[in-house]
Amino acid sequence: MTQIEGAWGVRLADGVRVHDRGRLLIGGSPLTILRLTSTAHAIAQHGHFTITGPTSQKLADRFLATNIALPVLDATAPRSAAEITVVIPVRDRPAQLDRALSALSGMHCLVIDDASHNRLAVAEVAARHDVEVIHLATNIGPAGARNAGLARVSTPLVAFVDSDVTATRRDLLALSRHFTDPAVAMVAPRVTGTIRSRSPRWFERYDAAHSSLDLNDTPACVHLGSVVSYLPSACLLARTSTLGDGFADDLRVGEDVDLVWRLVAQGHRVRHAPETTVGHDVRATLRDWLGRKIAYGTSGAPLADRHPGAVAPAVLSPTLAIGAAALLTRRPRTLPVAVGAVALTALKVGRNLPEPMGRSRLALSLATRGLGWAVRQEAGLVTRHWWPAALIAAVVSRRARRTIATAVVIDTVLMLRASRGDGLAAPIRLAGHALDNLAYGTGLWCGAIRARSAKALLPRCPGSPARVSAGRRAVR
Repeated sequence: MTQIEGAWGVRLADGVRVHDRGRLLIGGSPLTILRLTSTAHAIAQHGHFTITGPTSQKLADRFLATNIALPVLDATAPRSAAEITVVIPVRDRPAQLDRALSALSGMHCLVIDDASHNRLAVAEVAARHDVEVIHLATNIGPAGARNAGLARVSTPLVAFVDSDVTATRRDLLALSRHFTDPAVAMVAPRVTGTIRSRSPRWFERYDAAHSSLDLNDTPACVHLGSVVSYLPSACLLARTSTLGDGFADDLRVGEDVDLVWRLVAQGHRVRHAPETTVGHDVRATLRDWLGRKIAYGTSGAPLADRHPGAVAPAVLSPTLAIGAAALLTRRPRTLPVAVGAVALTALKVGRNLPEPMGRSRLALSLATRGLGWAVRQEAGLVTRHWWPAALIAAVVSRRARRTIATAVVIDTVLMLRASRGDGLAAPIRLAGHALDNLAYGTGLWCGAIRARSAKALLPRCPGSPARVSAGRRAVR
């Protein structure tokens, strides 16, 4: 049970379904079904409550962990700027560093120069802002550079802000309100793409609208199975005492994912707080943009080695996986297979539901929703994670070509629906999405081949464990 500091509360998240006069809640991520006791119902019956004692604390912990509810911090005062040290790792990029430091005026900043080619330019920028700079003799990567800064931090909170990110003092102080809950070890804002070019090219516009660092506008408790399962290190605010040795400095990519998962495994709470938004400069060349996508993919293999099952590209029950595959073939004779998969899943779900009226209808609704999610995941496997294997299958099998074509159509439709209102022409969306998938999948397979391991390519069943390591260890 978490002891809560100060006055704050929680409210039910949008989309949570209330049944049986408020005694049954369905929602959150992963999808959770909660039957409330009489005491819990009395506390939460209005959809929001303030933390007033041990019982409400325990209920809030349960609601927050499952994303059934969100913290309400409107009346919570932010921490003082004096309690935060900002660590900025940089290698060259003096103009971006100058912009980052200008935005952070009023904060105590520490610049870690990771063996820049032009050390003097970095030093001049730091001196202009009256900021301390530590020059590293050799390039050790962003994880190691952040750790070098972390070792010098004596304040209760530490912010890691990349040099190509524009985060303000106000942004960091707004995030600091989350530490009213002492279970919170780390929080991150929403990171959106920022275009710096005067005449942006199509891929810059796409990256600004669909940045890999933008984890959507949904507030969430971060963990496996959540709508937000990791955080990017572009901008993080953390409780210094919880970080230990910090990032895994033997990882050049994926060190942020590893740290978040270790914190969660240690019992800490990590939050995504999109009500605060910071900007991240998009890549200026097509080569850099695609190269970064490939690099993200290569992180899959080492992360899968450290955290078995956690990097699975899909989580599929065997029954719904078969049903979804049947739909992707687009053959009338396979339709009964999909219907049977929904029926079997509904029976299984119904047996685990409490006894409110309409239990069968609710179970059928959840099973149908599960089939739709399985179709979506399998389409993503074909077009993103497994595209090299899908390409080979398409060459040798007509049936495979039919299934792959269906997956491409589904993935495209879902992408177009999700990106409505982004201001981009359809050709830019389609080209950007396709190249994003191809680059990430390339990196994923290259990393797997290099590690001689298929762990990062294999889906897992919902009931199978994803073992997230709480400690650091070297990659084999």
